[in-house]
Amino acid sequence: MTNDVLGPRTAHALLADGTTVCIRAVEPGDHEQVQGLYEEMSTENLRLRFFAASRRSAAMAADRACAPPRPGYRALLAETHGRLIGLAEYAVVDGTTTADISVAVADGLHHRGVGTLLVEHLVSAARAEGVATFTADALSENHEVLKLFADLGLRTTRRFEGPEVRCTVELGEDDTYLAAVEARGRAADVASLVPLLRPDTVAVVGAGRKPGSVGRAILHHLHTGGFTGRLFAVNPRTSSILAVRSYPSVSALPKTPDLVVVAVPGAAVPATAEECGKAGVRALLVVTAGLDGDQAAALMAACRTHGMRLVGPNCLGISNTDPRIALDATFAADHPRPGTAGVAVQSGGVGIALLDGLSRLGIGVSSFASLGDKYDVSGNDMLQWWESDGTTDLALLHLESFGNPRAFSRTARRVTRHMPVLTVDAGRTEAGRRAAASHTAAAATRTMTRQALFTQAGITATRSVGELLETAALMHSQPLPAGTRVAIVTNAGGAGVLTADACAEAGLVLPPFPPELVDDLRAALPAGAAVGNPVDATAAVTEEQLRTCVDRIAGHGGIDALLLVLVPTAVAAATGDNLVEALTGGPGRRTRPVAAIRLAQDLPVTLLPAADGGTIPSYAEPQAAARALAHAARRASWLSRPPGTKPDLDEVDTARAHQIAETFLAENPDGGWLDPRTCAALLSCYGIPQLGWAWAETEDDAVIAAERLRGPDGRVVMKAHWPGLVHKSEQRAVHLDLQGDAQVRAAFRDFDTRFAGLLTGVVVQPLAARGTELFAGVVQDEVFGPLVLFGLGGTATEVLGDHAARLAPLTDHDVHDLITAPRCAPLLFGARGSGPVDLEGLEQLLLRLSRMAADLPQLAEADFNPVLATPAGVSVLDARVRLLPRRPQDPYLRRLR
Repeated sequence: MTNDVLGPRTAHALLADGTTVCIRAVEPGDHEQVQGLYEEMSTENLRLRFFAASRRSAAMAADRACAPPRPGYRALLAETHGRLIGLAEYAVVDGTTTADISVAVADGLHHRGVGTLLVEHLVSAARAEGVATFTADALSENHEVLKLFADLGLRTTRRFEGPEVRCTVELGEDDTYLAAVEARGRAADVASLVPLLRPDTVAVVGAGRKPGSVGRAILHHLHTGGFTGRLFAVNPRTSSILAVRSYPSVSALPKTPDLVVVAVPGAAVPATAEECGKAGVRALLVVTAGLDGDQAAALMAACRTHGMRLVGPNCLGISNTDPRIALDATFAADHPRPGTAGVAVQSGGVGIALLDGLSRLGIGVSSFASLGDKYDVSGNDMLQWWESDGTTDLALLHLESFGNPRAFSRTARRVTRHMPVLTVDAGRTEAGRRAAASHTAAAATRTMTRQALFTQAGITATRSVGELLETAALMHSQPLPAGTRVAIVTNAGGAGVLTADACAEAGLVLPPFPPELVDDLRAALPAGAAVGNPVDATAAVTEEQLRTCVDRIAGHGGIDALLLVLVPTAVAAATGDNLVEALTGGPGRRTRPVAAIRLAQDLPVTLLPAADGGTIPSYAEPQAAARALAHAARRASWLSRPPGTKPDLDEVDTARAHQIAETFLAENPDGGWLDPRTCAALLSCYGIPQLGWAWAETEDDAVIAAERLRGPDGRVVMKAHWPGLVHKSEQRAVHLDLQGDAQVRAAFRDFDTRFAGLLTGVVVQPLAARGTELFAGVVQDEVFGPLVLFGLGGTATEVLGDHAARLAPLTDHDVHDLITAPRCAPLLFGARGSGPVDLEGLEQLLLRLSRMAADLPQLAEADFNPVLATPAGVSVLDARVRLLPRRPQDPYLRRLR
């Protein structure tokens, strides 16, 4: 999608039935098409649209829509395969923030979401232009357009005036509207993926006659995997490949395929895609790698022009193990085992490892997508597919990039309420860090940003494919723990100690047992057993004794999970006891998770069959079991909290903030750091508390300011300023503890001498009271949006790196997490007996900073350091804000990548 001064000009999006349409601004050259849209309407539809059936209305409507661009007017059209199928327009009422809107949809295309999609795009464009309200006049019998406005998810009121009704639509964005847009988008997205993941007919283009080609391998998998639909090969040199009928071209096939697998050289991919599109193919799987820029652009143009969804290029393939479909369009070594885990990866190698691991564990796969270079279908698409397929209960992702992280986050937050979503946090390290312009930019890394996304969305982020499988095994087979309290039972004391260490390192706790449980365990176990936590049942324990011990601990209300740690012993071998049966052969499924750790186990993790028909995970290493339990506990904690809310804030003047930003950027087209006065004015728009200060450009002005600002101790602080100055301490541009006029004058003269030619003035402040110095900031990530950071402040903030981060806009839960996550958090709650700081004031500061970042896309960085927190209040002692010329982007607008 491209942008200009009028905002979004072109985008592709999905109708309710999964059809791809192009949404774009109407241009003068569209006059004939626009007029034709109206002229082809039935007399009844013309009457409903124009309140009369005059054919002259068509020409007048086309003249208005296709006139040259003008302020306050916007017209968007929807087209598919070059045909105009709908138009929506608004015109702002002079001197107001209200616009009149109208919608028209081609005959025969109603009830497919054309009008709703156009209005959604108009709403986004109108908000960006400051429009607050839409009004629309309709005949009261025009039920379709009235239902369109009523179902938008925006606050709508109606006023009847005889045979007409006036609808008023408030454009304020809230969760109700976003949820409605999401629901429509989800339905459309799933419909568009049906030809890809549930095709009736598949063709493979590029399957060779000789073994060794990728296309042939995929054709072989489709054929031997039992695909239930019709299967064709496309190869002009043969009539049959692997007993599959082959045809010379896609257009020569006896039936148009839903899905075409493209495994031809890169140079042939664009032409193949164009041929498929013209033939009516609805989905492409392009496994070819190494497309250059022109080839990639031509591939995407063909897909968008002809409405085809695309997986790839440069990918392993896709599969759907539903026996009604049995689609295996991959070139992995083996067919995936049917199961309930949905898998989406960008790396083919990671995909193969996950397919093998899930098959070995017995979890299996519901559907699999290797997204490759991810030109179109993404992890967001797959999450929505799994959410609705009726089979998937566990989602595994390996994503190296995010096209629209904020839309992904909203989808993931919804999906993770119903099933675990696990990912490998790929690319955690950075070969080099960009030059930092502020403390905020120095602290904000792509790793921190991605981890904030995962945390807020409830996604379980692991550090390796092995850890991902270990955690999946536990979440697939066991209930979630209610907390972090773990009991350990072992037949070897040293193994119990190792496991206790692993649990502590993973953030789990081992609570002591109450006396009555200790007595029960002592009576049940062999003499010499240690019945603390861990429980050392000794090598002499029998299977029956161990089962009794495990059952009694598992039934105890003071623990949330149980780990049974076993080593092979000659005693058990001699008696024929199978100690792991203490877990697997016990009573029916327990309400608390249990897992085995068998140090002699060959595989890192396996699932053992249990007597009740379920399974129990068994790990070769204590660390693996502890990590998996810790992940499960965090998921349980996330689920136990209701979704966060964005509190209403008073004393916020968004319109004035926009005016300040626009004025600054008009004077500084390339952007830059705000001067202290402009910065203070912007912060005041959001009620952000600042320590009193004064601006001075001369020595005398500095003395006057100091006299006015001195506190009871008579001391002030002076800070030098010039455009571009960021790190004042490093430049020795701060003087502290200034007493009396003489010291103020000397400080000013020092700055004037050392920074001659640079200095534009100084900031004079009273010396702040003692308190905890904190840091708060925001940096605008071009992909993820604004990231809010918080932690310990002062001159060593970058060295100590004690920061937490969350993506804006912040909810009340996000703010709580930000305040409690840094290592310095105990200081805020009165750890040293000084009493807690003003926590409510701190929460307000972070919420207001988040609101400022969300309101102003031009805000590239904000850096509050230090923020002084005391029991009496919170105030910003030093603030820096950098603006860049950026237009707002609507991350929730329905559009394809």
